[in-house]
Amino acid sequence: MIVTGLLLGAVLGFVLQRGRFCVTGAFRDVFVTRNTRWLTAFLIVVAVQSVGIFALTAAGAIHPVNKDLPILAVVVGGFVFGFAIVMAGGCATGTYYRAGEGLVGSWLALLTYAGSSAMMKTGLLKPFNDGVRSVTVPVRTIYETLGVSPWVLVVVLVGAVAMAAHHHLSKPKRVVATLPPRRSGLDHVLFEKSWHPFVTALLIGAIAIAAWPLSTATGRNDGLGITTPSSNLVNLLVTGQPKYLDWGTLLVVGLLVGSFLAAKGSGEFRVRVPSAQIAVRSVVGGVLMGVGASLAGGCTIGNAMVQTAQFTYQGWIAFAFMLLGTGAAAKVFIMGHRPAEQVRPGTPAAEKAQASVTTGV
Repeated sequence: MIVTGLLLGAVLGFVLQRGRFCVTGAFRDVFVTRNTRWLTAFLIVVAVQSVGIFALTAAGAIHPVNKDLPILAVVVGGFVFGFAIVMAGGCATGTYYRAGEGLVGSWLALLTYAGSSAMMKTGLLKPFNDGVRSVTVPVRTIYETLGVSPWVLVVVLVGAVAMAAHHHLSKPKRVVATLPPRRSGLDHVLFEKSWHPFVTALLIGAIAIAAWPLSTATGRNDGLGITTPSSNLVNLLVTGQPKYLDWGTLLVVGLLVGSFLAAKGSGEFRVRVPSAQIAVRSVVGGVLMGVGASLAGGCTIGNAMVQTAQFTYQGWIAFAFMLLGTGAAAKVFIMGHRPAEQVRPGTPAAEKAQASVTTGV
């Protein structure tokens, strides 16, 4: 049954690559170009998954378990992770799918991210990680604190995200010159046509929902996750112990497979070697990603996408501090090195900057 992790991971990697779904770009856009289109797409994933999680829980198909909030680790780890993803050029999933495209910088970031997360979870830095995460406060979910049904928060979230999506969809569409399609039918849709961010978000939301029962069926009581599976993959390769081979481990392997197939099929696969400066930044960013995600208890997927969908304090606090960390790094590495007109919303230079941030070019 754990092979479903590989299959679902391949589908997710394919969708992420073809949809150019970059969480780092979504977060950076908020600060660099003051644009929330991709952040709205990210929140669509959270809202869709939230409906699915609580529906599956009500049906008795899954049984999510929430723990006390490790407040210090979540705050520090979330900020460090948010800062690191700008340095690395992508968050956990972004690094995986860009590695599948042939970006050597993402290979470096991925290796160091997985390695440092393994050190934090099972290696030399485990005592430090456990020590910081031991500082907890006895709160778990927002709806428990408010004394309301989780469906109240689901309705509020879905409504707010629907309004944000409508805001962006109602804007006048820009006419962009494009070349005539070279493919037709399903081949055109899968490998050539640009995917709308909100359509991609709906697909990822559906994948995130499917992850819960598929993972639960193998004894892993969780949904999508990247950091612990990456750590387990390193431990599996180093020790050969079968206990590290589970649904999540195959999920992250599937991400590489799916993104590679998508990049090859669309003609976007190309081995690209970064400059020495970018390579060093990718390595440092990858290390900090592993440290930050391990402290916070998850990355932009495990925390900002999955835990938020469950309305846990850990998820939403980590999400907030990841955004703050991304904003701080954007100010250091992006906004501080661009002329003023490149960061003013609405200018052609700002639009070009937004495109480069979103695509990771």
